[in-house]
Amino acid sequence: MDTTINKTIRKGSADKRGKIMAAARDLFLSEGFDRSSVDAVAAKAGVSKRTVYDYYGDKQNLLLAVVEETSSAVLVMIEQGISDHLRDFEDLEQSLILFCEQIVASANGSSDYMALIRLVMVEAANLPDSFLERLDNAKEEGIIRRFTEFGQTGLLDVPDPQMAAKHFAALTFLLAFNQPRKTGTWGDEQTKRMITEGVRVFLRAYAPRTG
Repeated sequence: MDTTINKTIRKGSADKRGKIMAAARDLFLSEGFDRSSVDAVAAKAGVSKRTVYDYYGDKQNLLLAVVEETSSAVLVMIEQGISDHLRDFEDLEQSLILFCEQIVASANGSSDYMALIRLVMVEAANLPDSFLERLDNAKEEGIIRRFTEFGQTGLLDVPDPQMAAKHFAALTFLLAFNQPRKTGTWGDEQTKRMITEGVRVFLRAYAPRTG
């Protein structure tokens, strides 16, 4: 009997959290963090103002929670790309290109990724530097692990896998994301060429040393 009650309570709590998070994300994106009140979040979520405070403490913590939740979907996207292209392969260059293309294509179709980019860009001043650094590190963590292994097996020369991951991202999918999107997508031929050239520049810089 107690177990059934506890499960119901936890499910109800999860439902309320989901409604609060969805309401907060919508308001932060449409109205901005400063112009969005806890009262407005509560009203949109259909809960009391006290419930919002009980769950998240204050509006700043709610913003952090929204960004963290959205970033979880991005991490899953990156890990899927690693699993699909950077574990079993024959050609490292082609695998890195396919990985980047998948990240761009997935991001282009992901409302979570779009929301994360917009929130971080618009509300960066309201996010602690330490939080943004941790977010960047989390997104790079899977790539760092693979580059470390590539270094150990002699596929790459990566004395600093973390720096290598930053260079790789900057030369490929992050560069693509920073380009103007006239059609609203990143999937055009120019982006593919950009990714291909970025991967080749990266591989020239991190090729195994010979002699």
